[in-house]
Amino acid sequence: MVKSNKQDSGSGDALRRLRQPVKNQIWISLLLGGIGSLTTLMTFVGLAELGKLLLLSSIPDVGAILQFGLLVISGISLGWFCTGLALWVSHLADNKLQASLRRALVRRLAQVPLGWYSDKNSGAVRKAVQDDLEDLHHLIAHHYVDVASATVLPLGGIVYLIYLDWHLALLAVATLPVYVITYGWMLYGFKDKMQQLDRSFTAVSSAIVEFVQGIEVVKIFGQQGGSHARYQQAVNDFRQRYIGWVSPLLRIEAITSMAISVPVIALTSLIGGSWMVRHGWVSGVDLLAELLVAMVIPQSLMVLNQSITLERKAVSASERVSELLNARALPQAEKPEEPGSADIHFDQVSFSFSGDQPVLKNINLFCPAGTVTALVGPSGSGKSTLAKLVPRFYDVTAGTLRIGGVDVRNIASDCLYRHVGFVLQDVQLLRMSVRDNFRLAKADASQQEIERVARLALLHDRIMSLPRGYDSVIEEDALFSGGEAQRFSIARTLLADTPIVILDEATAHADVESEAMVQQALAAVTAGRTVLVIAHRLPTIQEVDQIVVLDQGEIKEQGTHAELLDCQGIYFRLWQSLSVASGSILKRGAGSESEAVPDVCGDADVPMPVKE
Repeated sequence: MVKSNKQDSGSGDALRRLRQPVKNQIWISLLLGGIGSLTTLMTFVGLAELGKLLLLSSIPDVGAILQFGLLVISGISLGWFCTGLALWVSHLADNKLQASLRRALVRRLAQVPLGWYSDKNSGAVRKAVQDDLEDLHHLIAHHYVDVASATVLPLGGIVYLIYLDWHLALLAVATLPVYVITYGWMLYGFKDKMQQLDRSFTAVSSAIVEFVQGIEVVKIFGQQGGSHARYQQAVNDFRQRYIGWVSPLLRIEAITSMAISVPVIALTSLIGGSWMVRHGWVSGVDLLAELLVAMVIPQSLMVLNQSITLERKAVSASERVSELLNARALPQAEKPEEPGSADIHFDQVSFSFSGDQPVLKNINLFCPAGTVTALVGPSGSGKSTLAKLVPRFYDVTAGTLRIGGVDVRNIASDCLYRHVGFVLQDVQLLRMSVRDNFRLAKADASQQEIERVARLALLHDRIMSLPRGYDSVIEEDALFSGGEAQRFSIARTLLADTPIVILDEATAHADVESEAMVQQALAAVTAGRTVLVIAHRLPTIQEVDQIVVLDQGEIKEQGTHAELLDCQGIYFRLWQSLSVASGSILKRGAGSESEAVPDVCGDADVPMPVKE
């Protein structure tokens, strides 16, 4: 199991902690990769000794030739075997770590409060759970083996050259100081630059997600240019940051690449080696060995260069993954309790997102079991926030929220969601069969149960018209309109059969033709249940049990429709403004009276099923 720590603070702390479960496999892969590189060095030694036999002996010893030839073949074979085994072990470690991380992320994302998803940008989450895990894959599966091979082979070769003659070792690394100095200059501030680029790329991903998800609204209001401009701005920011960082480095990169290029190293070795041979310091055959070793240095340095970049990316990736793993889970009671009924009681409840600016203040509200309570008020009054406290999208900052006499914080999450269902504006249908989408509400639901709720939601005939009926897959051979998707959500709530239902803009995507069907489906889901509804069209809530008027996070009025009209307060003024606004629209010929009812609460029109 992967565990993280809030103490992780850059400099690779998060990465070290994440890779802890596969530390032993990493060391084994490093060891095997190093052995593979050393055995590859045997081929250089064998070739050098073969050269000595063939060039220095008038009659070469056939046995010695075969011996060194076998050494070369054995070195190649053993090197391949050890390197392959190292990669096998590193990939096993990667599979183990990836599975562990993905399970841990799924567990953590399932444990966070539902409101956490409202505060998180989907592009940032996607980058962490997809792109960042991919960076960690390359690190664990390839990086360490590559680093071992790229380090051990040239170092072993230099040790061999020192054994032959220390002048040869110096000749092999003659151009390295230029490379090290210029490359060190290039890496100055690398981590900060990478973090800036990561933030810019996250902004690009977020802009893409925002544009795609909101494309319908954008087109409706003719704002394609404005929405695309946000994406273009994010791309330009990324481009400017990248070019601003990379452009000054291109000249340095040219010098760096030239210093370790094969022609430059070969020319340096031949010129310097010829001078050494002429002075009798080394033999021509030994110069051949130096050339073989020097030729592997460029490739080794390129691998190390890429590995440093990869490790720095993995450090940033691990910090973001750790941030998700450290996301605050919804607290669970040690001794959970079961609600005794379906009533809801807000007792001196206050709530704040930031801790200093209250959204709700001293809310006292009792919703008896089996009753319908409507929340009304202007935008920003706290209606949605108050309703979302019931299913624990957020926990109250002060006071107590009870269901059936039990504090919601003392109810286990699975138990809470068996008691509280919600139909929200944005309906999510997953890319799976229609039947499996229904079973998200009840995993063991029978076909008969699914068909029953589909009929109540007026969806059964529509589903049966699909190519494969309930086996049809969403987005493949099953496409639902906005109103149908809302009825699908209502049907799932019916299948869950929760005694408490929260309705928030439940018909926001319904057209005129499907609105009546959605209303009928809502009537089925609200029958006999405790309902807390966010109401936006006042004429639809005249018959509910109680109406609660919120303003600036406080309850200003409470009562039935008739009682609130008699009080001649906020609700009365809203009702009066409704009549005036309706008349004004009708004078302009806005259409039928039902279409002309304005949203006096400042939100989308959401009809409310009247409690019978």
